[in-house]
Amino acid sequence: MPVAGGSRFSVTFWGTRGSIACAGPHTVKYGGNTSCLEVLCGDERLIFDAGSGLPMLGRHVLANEGPVDTQVFLTHTHLDHIIGMPFFALFHIPGLTVPVYAGHLKPVGMSLHGVLSDMMRAPLFPVPPEIFGANVSFNDFEAGEVLHPLDGVSLRTAPLNHPNGACGYRIEYDGKAIAYITDTEHYPDRMDDRVLDLIQGAGIMIYDATYTDEEYEKFVGFGHSTWQEGIRLADAANVETLVIFHHDPSHTDDMMDEIAADVEKARPGTIVAREGMTLTL
Repeated sequence: MPVAGGSRFSVTFWGTRGSIACAGPHTVKYGGNTSCLEVLCGDERLIFDAGSGLPMLGRHVLANEGPVDTQVFLTHTHLDHIIGMPFFALFHIPGLTVPVYAGHLKPVGMSLHGVLSDMMRAPLFPVPPEIFGANVSFNDFEAGEVLHPLDGVSLRTAPLNHPNGACGYRIEYDGKAIAYITDTEHYPDRMDDRVLDLIQGAGIMIYDATYTDEEYEKFVGFGHSTWQEGIRLADAANVETLVIFHHDPSHTDDMMDEIAADVEKARPGTIVAREGMTLTL
């Protein structure tokens, strides 16, 4: 097992959008790629979600470090969270080892390899996963398990309230914690105890804030939440820094600026995720 050496504990956002990538002049500031996070635990890297931001991360790693082993953890397998996988450079380099994990499929008798094979097949895609040159393994666990991807790093997991299932993560390293909670829909009459447990006392909480409370009324059942609910959860769990994430593709930079101003008033220090942003604990 690789050892996470060094004190650095950071998260970089390579994709901040939900549902579908949105390129254009009105999404430059906050970014248009879908979910992809890079978490550095000392000298080791963990990747969370494989949306359209993943290929950029792969090119960055190759340009700055060369071919290196890494690990990928998925919240779920809706297209916006896996669409970058066929284009991830590290998957195509012989000799590398790149395990991929998902925690929402095993309980329903499905497999990650099966889902990706269904995506990478005719008539949807020209080549199958077998074209990957690296040793890419597909590993299913059950959300709720505790994983140990690196010596000195623990991943606590829990199921999230999302159509077809999803898995939340709490990354613990060097006495600190980053919680990654997307895609999830809050309950109308109570807070989600599983989410509260994952985020309790976290230094950083990255939360699915696709909608505002006003917008949410039109999207009940879509499996997403609001920045207002994120603040309620963060306050209840004594989270240090809340990060608004999984931006709706219809939200322009101007709209996101308005949301950023609103969240700063409601909970000073709250951050709206931007593509390329790095936060360090």
